[in-house]
Amino acid sequence: MSTPPNGFWAQADADPDRVVLTAPDGSRWTAGRLHAAANQLVHGLRAAGLRRGDAFAAVLPNGVELLTAYLAATQAGLYLVPVNHHLVGPEVAWIVSDSGAKALIAHERFADAAVAAADEAGLPATHRYAVGEVPGFRPYPELLAGQRESAPDDRTLGWVMNYTSGTTGRPRGIRRPLPGRLPEESHLGGFLGFFGIRPFDGNVHLVCSPLYHTAVLQFAGAALHIGHPLVVMDKWTPRDMLRLIEAHRCTHTHMVPTQFHRLLALPEEVRAAYDVSSMRHAIHGAAPCPEQVKRAMIEWWGECVEEYYAASEGGGAFATAREWLKRPGTVGRAWPISELAVFDDDGNRLPPGELGTVHMKMTTGGFSYHKDASKTRDNRIGDFFTVGDLGYLDEDGYLYLRDRKIDLIISGGVNIYPAEIESVLLAHPAVADAAAFGVPHDDWGEEVKAVVEAADGHTPGDALAADLLRHCARHLAGYKRPRSVDFVAALPRDPNGKLYKRRLREPYWEGRERPV
Repeated sequence: MSTPPNGFWAQADADPDRVVLTAPDGSRWTAGRLHAAANQLVHGLRAAGLRRGDAFAAVLPNGVELLTAYLAATQAGLYLVPVNHHLVGPEVAWIVSDSGAKALIAHERFADAAVAAADEAGLPATHRYAVGEVPGFRPYPELLAGQRESAPDDRTLGWVMNYTSGTTGRPRGIRRPLPGRLPEESHLGGFLGFFGIRPFDGNVHLVCSPLYHTAVLQFAGAALHIGHPLVVMDKWTPRDMLRLIEAHRCTHTHMVPTQFHRLLALPEEVRAAYDVSSMRHAIHGAAPCPEQVKRAMIEWWGECVEEYYAASEGGGAFATAREWLKRPGTVGRAWPISELAVFDDDGNRLPPGELGTVHMKMTTGGFSYHKDASKTRDNRIGDFFTVGDLGYLDEDGYLYLRDRKIDLIISGGVNIYPAEIESVLLAHPAVADAAAFGVPHDDWGEEVKAVVEAADGHTPGDALAADLLRHCARHLAGYKRPRSVDFVAALPRDPNGKLYKRRLREPYWEGRERPV
């Protein structure tokens, strides 16, 4: 098939025997088998009473069921609400209730949270489905049993309704209006072209991060729609990733800098034992990448290491390895369907080189925060929206990020950007992970605190703290340096690499009001 038809469903009809998915357990799924499962799920959900515009939630690990749910929702005019399976019952319940989900599909690994969420959200027992055994849930196969494997008659495009990470409060659903057109009219895989990824062309996409994350599911779904087989990991380890790249000749993937850091921590003989030459696009985002980490990955994997900046709400920028090497620190220029702008606190658009709040605009349609008109309004200037990042544009339109506005440290009236400090700490061989933030100081308002996860083979304690402070003194101006270092067993990151800095910072501010 030299010119694939548009969209997974048409491709499955044209070539049902083509293998399109290698599941975490190693099982191989053909397009026809996956298509049939998605169709059965559509019919099962409709038999349960779901109609166009309704939502259903999924608390599932990476695997066949979550991808089936994605394919079902996007051809049945439904909203799929993928839930972070690391959340606890009340957090899951908030998302299920707030989204208005009419049904919940959960895996037995997350039974406690699923039961608590379904109970709190008031979902009837008839609309709770379990992969495996979950008390009070119907077996997931019952949802598909007896349903037709053929496509529904009234196919119409649906969306994924992601919830923001909730690092600063209650997560909010990002809801886009349904366009009311056939799925094939939407070119669902087209955005991968922004990164130079073409239909078919021998590509194999490796899913190495949780599919509940906006970008991970979007990349995987887009790959399916342009004819790329998926190789799906459930639990990521650096050695397993290298093994799968070599075994399946994977060509592209979506990554986060934490994964880079842990790949680079492998012994040299382990890294050299695997062939990663098939990789064409190792696209990373979701968190800042320290310069030395990115350079090391480019030296190892070559120019396939590429970077993007985007948000669940939409918009984005992209930088190839060559662009980044010419402009270290950039996260790229705007996608063809996006526009970038930087505004000051008074809403004035800033010229190149001036630091302000980064805003984005999509030319393909808008969104609203579900049930939160004030957040929808307050985060916008005209058609531009922001997620609170600070940065600037250069004369050529390349974006450089400094930090998140909420994480800015103000000490003695001076702005300090934690990302710069964290990058220096991560360059030390004894540091596996690091965070910097402001803690109370009676005179300065805030002083810089570092919290560090020690690398294997290094002992946390006063001696290591002193060594890290000396390291910072060699690389940072005095006002930027941490005044103290604390150690934790592991920093609170989600599997996508996003750091829950608020969880680290709050104990230091207990009983005090933070000045920013």
